[in-house]
Amino acid sequence: MRLITYILFSFFIIQTTGFTQNGSIKNKPNVVMILVDDLKPLLGAYGDPLVVSPNIDKLANRGMRFDLAYANQAVCAPSRYNLMLGSRSTSTGIYSFGKGFRGLYPNAVTLPQYFKNAGYHSESMGKVYHIGHGDIGDDQSWSVLHHEDKVIEYVVPSSTDRALTREEVFFNNTRMYVKNVSSVNDLPRGAAWESPDVLDDAYADGRTATHAIDRIRKLHSSPDKPFFMAIGFARPHLPFSVPKKYWDLYNPEKLPMPEFEGIPVDAPNFSVKRKGEIENFKPIPTNGELFDNELKTKLIHGYYASVSYMDAQVGRVIDELERLKMLDNTIIVLWGDHGWHLGDHGSWTKHSNFEQAVRIPLIFSGPGIPKNSFTNQLAETVDIYPTLVDLAGLPKPKVPQPFDGLSLTTVFKNTKARIRNHAYHSYPRNRGKEKFIGQAIRSERYRMVQWTNINDVKAEKIYELYDYVEDPLETKNYAALKPDVLKEMIDIVNTHPKPNTQFLK
Repeated sequence: MRLITYILFSFFIIQTTGFTQNGSIKNKPNVVMILVDDLKPLLGAYGDPLVVSPNIDKLANRGMRFDLAYANQAVCAPSRYNLMLGSRSTSTGIYSFGKGFRGLYPNAVTLPQYFKNAGYHSESMGKVYHIGHGDIGDDQSWSVLHHEDKVIEYVVPSSTDRALTREEVFFNNTRMYVKNVSSVNDLPRGAAWESPDVLDDAYADGRTATHAIDRIRKLHSSPDKPFFMAIGFARPHLPFSVPKKYWDLYNPEKLPMPEFEGIPVDAPNFSVKRKGEIENFKPIPTNGELFDNELKTKLIHGYYASVSYMDAQVGRVIDELERLKMLDNTIIVLWGDHGWHLGDHGSWTKHSNFEQAVRIPLIFSGPGIPKNSFTNQLAETVDIYPTLVDLAGLPKPKVPQPFDGLSLTTVFKNTKARIRNHAYHSYPRNRGKEKFIGQAIRSERYRMVQWTNINDVKAEKIYELYDYVEDPLETKNYAALKPDVLKEMIDIVNTHPKPNTQFLK
């Protein structure tokens, strides 16, 4: 009976991980996955002339930079599920908060879980899964308990008026414990930025880097198995709470201001988001109007300063790997969970299908990856899972959840190789009582968005088409002007399965 049980268990392991326990992992590379919240490609390595990001720039020089990488969903929680499951939101139906994937796919094998099942030690710290807004982490992904820290954080008392703010409640999942409050919006707003003269460890990203360094040292001193480590940094997510020395890196008079703040000509009004998350911070106006120049400058200053603060913490971790002589046997991937609007289209934060919300930085470094290289291969968040598995020399995943990613390793051998000709992402939107799903196709030159009314699938679809050669700022919708291009893009979207909208109806 015990023999039968063992055989069945071994079969289960093979089926859910694609890896037999007889396979040797002794010489497998370590994996360090760096996740950064709300980070668009506003980095020196991506051509920004003003930002101070020497550490990520150095990482890019050590490996390959993907210049056309895209999130599958411009929202924190579902984007992180895209990463961990290798599944697009259109496959899982998870487009927002409060829909934990284990309830839908209880036997899903996440990216770190796959490595753990293959014999790796796996652990995480900081913001990895999105914990908050009704979402929780996933203990099955890790060999040890996740090391959590704050996302919403203040040091200056006046930033919160010494009261619990609405965003703190959201991120702490403590709404149910707030008494005598009918709505979270009745709670005070925290400041959108602060810059006290404090040490880096005064905020979570500094502490997360310190914890990562401590754990790397510990794992290096006991090299009985390779490790998979996920390190999540909160900045440049709001609030822009960072030490003063990072604010002092920038002259506010030289900061770039948004070039186009309107709604694209002939685009549906609901394609642009101007309210929402940003209004949970003071002194943001809540009337949906465009911000004045002083406020725009402060927010842009805060974003740049936050990128530099986060970059310094990334540098500390990589410097420790270098000091311990671990870089030659460690795969590093740096990923932003989605982009961020800095006033373009009059929008702030994310939550759209526009370029600034969905384009992300994606950098791979380590064994098997050419140094100081870049590619225009269109990449998606879901591609990271199979790519890391491939780089580590593990078998191709066979998992119970939908699996949409493609390995990018062919591109490491030839930067001009192409595994697909487009990236696919989506975003849902409401127009009054009508609910739409916007499926987007991004080629090297164009983006097409197909809006389908999910309450009336027979209703006429609405289309957007943007040309990034003629109009990189997305000032007008070319759908009616370029019918042949539109048709080609519609044909591409029709090659994808019908999107899962069960939770949107």
